[in-house]
Amino acid sequence: MSTENEGTAAPTPPAAPSAPPAQASETQVSGPAPVLAPQPADAPAAAAPAVPQGAPEPEAVEPVTQQLPPTPAPGTEPTQQIPPTPAPMPAPAAPAYGQTPAQPHAPAAHGAEGWPPPPPTVPAYGAGGGHGGAWGVPLGADGTPPAKPKGKGGLIAAVLVAALLAGGIGGGVGYWAADRSENGTGSTTISAGNTPKELKREAGSIAGLAAGALPSVVTIEASAGDGEGGTGTGFVYDQQGHILTNNHVVASAANGGKLTATFSDGKKYDAEVMGRAQGYDVAVLKLKNPPPGLKPLPLGDSEKVAVGDATIAIGAPFGLSNTVTTGIVSAKNRPVASGDGSGSKNSYMSALQTDASINPGNSGGPLLDGRGAVIGINSAIQSAGNGGFGGGQAGSIGLGFAIPINQAKNVAESLIKTGKPVYPVISVSVDLQAKAEGAKISEQGAPANDLVDPNGPAGKAGLKPGDIITEFGGKPVDSGPSLISMIWTYKPGDTVKLTYLRSGKPTTVDITLGSRVGDK
Repeated sequence: MSTENEGTAAPTPPAAPSAPPAQASETQVSGPAPVLAPQPADAPAAAAPAVPQGAPEPEAVEPVTQQLPPTPAPGTEPTQQIPPTPAPMPAPAAPAYGQTPAQPHAPAAHGAEGWPPPPPTVPAYGAGGGHGGAWGVPLGADGTPPAKPKGKGGLIAAVLVAALLAGGIGGGVGYWAADRSENGTGSTTISAGNTPKELKREAGSIAGLAAGALPSVVTIEASAGDGEGGTGTGFVYDQQGHILTNNHVVASAANGGKLTATFSDGKKYDAEVMGRAQGYDVAVLKLKNPPPGLKPLPLGDSEKVAVGDATIAIGAPFGLSNTVTTGIVSAKNRPVASGDGSGSKNSYMSALQTDASINPGNSGGPLLDGRGAVIGINSAIQSAGNGGFGGGQAGSIGLGFAIPINQAKNVAESLIKTGKPVYPVISVSVDLQAKAEGAKISEQGAPANDLVDPNGPAGKAGLKPGDIITEFGGKPVDSGPSLISMIWTYKPGDTVKLTYLRSGKPTTVDITLGSRVGDK
């Protein structure tokens, strides 16, 4: 899965979402654990992004052009060289009585002065043939076709002449219809009553929803001051000038870099980072001099989203600001582990999947429902490979992932209040290399008390190293990343049912989630 980053594309996912990815190390569930290799997906300002290992390089596709046959200039009829018809040969005179008739001569070859004459030359379509030249090409004064145009000029001329020829055909059809009209006037009349009325776009249409949302969406430019940086998207969160976006969009400028936010009307404002959560991949910016009358986008309820609901994604794919694409909710609760390509810890989300076209630069932009309410923050894409537009970056294949807005809202409130993220934890270490139908608690690599904190939520509930967690909150767990993404959809202090296997025997317990402040 890849992160939609100003240069980062989603890391390649495991063979199936249900299969735990292989890792060379163990990780704490209480913090972000690298699961999949990051794959750049957003539009970078400088450095080229990482790409999936082993991804096939797509073949370059060259534009195909077709040379159209040249045609006569407007107002002239197409001509074709036809050989003259020979005069009929007189019948031979009958020989006088008693005389031996003369033997006829052998017929002369074509082109000689004998009979029969050569058949008319049939030129090939679009090319010169015989004496007559190409079809539809007028002959010169000397009876030869004009010189064939060379280079691009020939193609352009052919296209223009073809357009004129099409116009001539249309004119011919119009004359035929007029000549046979009932009144016989030889002209046609177009009724003005057939002109469609002015198109009215309803407020609930896609165009209406996009028009209402675009003034609240910004294009973010981040610069670290050393040439590193990129472009992403964000949207107005409140009237105080807070902008909600992805952490990976602003990470390069978080420590002394420069951030700007440009609205759809072209007005640009300086911004600063209020707080960011690397594990959630959420960040909050603050406009330094916010304009009056900011209109926050309405927030929906991502828990009530259904598969098949309409979606609208707004962003700046490959730097093309104010781009609107549509689709549906393709799936819910997709466990996604993505990175920003910096080699640091991954982000985890129980994502909304959509087929709305999302590309590098859409990161941090809103995913709207059919009412225009935000249901997610576009964050990652899965790509079939790299190449093509965007300097070798991968593009959309209809598999985009968004952070559910309910989770993003909780994170944003914490960042605005304290500037730091707060994560719910169960305080265990998960073995990401284990091939088990669930999330296996590590059995080695550290002391037992570090693998399962005896004073943490899981330790207090009786879990031990080697246990396999198969359900969390009533939902099946199929891997370590899916367990982490599920835990982070809750808040510290929530009580959740957890089912685990020990020696093949299932046990269900209640766990009260702990908390961890900040990224580490």
